[in-house]
Amino acid sequence: MKVVKAAEVNMKDLLQRRAKLERTKEKVQEIIDLVKHKGDSAIFELTAKFDKVELKTIQVSQKEIDEAVARVPENVKEALHVCIDNVRKFHMSLRENPPEFRGEGIELGRLFVPLDSVGIYVPGGKANYPSTVIMASIPARAAGVKTIVVCTPPDKDGKVSDVVLAAAQMCGINLIFKVGGAQAIAAMAYGTQTVPKVQKIVGPGSMFVVAAKELVRNDVGVDFMAGPSEIVIIADESANPAFVAADMLAQAEHDEDAFVVTIVDSEALAKKVNEEVIKQMEEVPKKAIASKSLEKNGQIIVVKDLDEAMHISNEIAPEHLSLNVRSPRKLLEKVKSAGSVFLGDYSAVAAGDYCTGPNHILPTGGGARAISGLSVDDFFKKIYYQNVSKEELRKLSKTVMTMAHVEGLDAHALSIERRLEKIHVAHPPEKPNGKPKDK
Repeated sequence: MKVVKAAEVNMKDLLQRRAKLERTKEKVQEIIDLVKHKGDSAIFELTAKFDKVELKTIQVSQKEIDEAVARVPENVKEALHVCIDNVRKFHMSLRENPPEFRGEGIELGRLFVPLDSVGIYVPGGKANYPSTVIMASIPARAAGVKTIVVCTPPDKDGKVSDVVLAAAQMCGINLIFKVGGAQAIAAMAYGTQTVPKVQKIVGPGSMFVVAAKELVRNDVGVDFMAGPSEIVIIADESANPAFVAADMLAQAEHDEDAFVVTIVDSEALAKKVNEEVIKQMEEVPKKAIASKSLEKNGQIIVVKDLDEAMHISNEIAPEHLSLNVRSPRKLLEKVKSAGSVFLGDYSAVAAGDYCTGPNHILPTGGGARAISGLSVDDFFKKIYYQNVSKEELRKLSKTVMTMAHVEGLDAHALSIERRLEKIHVAHPPEKPNGKPKDK
């Protein structure tokens, strides 16, 4: 892993994560077109090609779900219950307040209408992610979504992880399909003979999954780019190097494409963190993945002060930002772009990944410059409404008609004039003495 000074950092290289996505799109478009035209038969064909599995059925049966749940140890079920409960409490607290009304003659507000159906992509293959089921489905349930579909890659035996199925059942989901990659996104976007079409697709995945979501976004709602995991850690001399190294490895073990950067304000701390990474790497079961990730995308950057560290972090706009500094709240005020922020030594990113409450499905690839992580808001359609009284329209009429004429939309102005005629008939103009004029 490279240790470099800030002046040596090639910010262009750090910010080139989208280039890889663009190169992936051509291959993914072929997959999407195949699923659109051939439906289930394309799913069987692509699963055999990419997952090396000859599926007999695409949907997970209720019998398979029940048997899987029975095999999950009780301590794991208890952990799932805690995660579900904490995530539900947090996302229920985010639900918007009832619409507000203002003014005597005008009533304004928003209707919060839940989506009818949502598709969740749950990554698989190298690991099992029941937490993704929870993080995606619980906010949807909190919003009132009725139909939730899960697509996840099958294992080499053509099955879905027991713990993923257990998490799905605990979240009230029984529409689960053994479909992974870009073909899963296409199936949920357009529907097949077995997989239902949904209104919106959410969830993280590989570059192929992210590229597929971008390519179908004109036909179905999608959340955002949630690709390979990312972390930026900002640490000063008060940080525990062992904690910093542990958080780096925790993200690096996700995927060989994980993005792991630590920014420190002293070369001495950089050396200690690097030594800890090397030491702790020996304890990581997924050492091959973690080491490859750090080799490709790992850096320790030495800066002159925390202001410079914050500037680099805001440019990167990381999925996870960990502030391992003496005064994390002070530094929090300078955060402009990040998916989720973790304050202090004991706010482990891993805790947020599972059960503190906020979502772990977060924008990557610089997306945090403009968008936020997944929440209950993503599962509502917000419909504005207004109720204007005669008197209020009369007050606003001059303004509306002036603007309509400025924009060359005379029929807009006429729509107001027609109403004014009715208002004047119902309420004749008053004489100077306050009595109505004679007709």
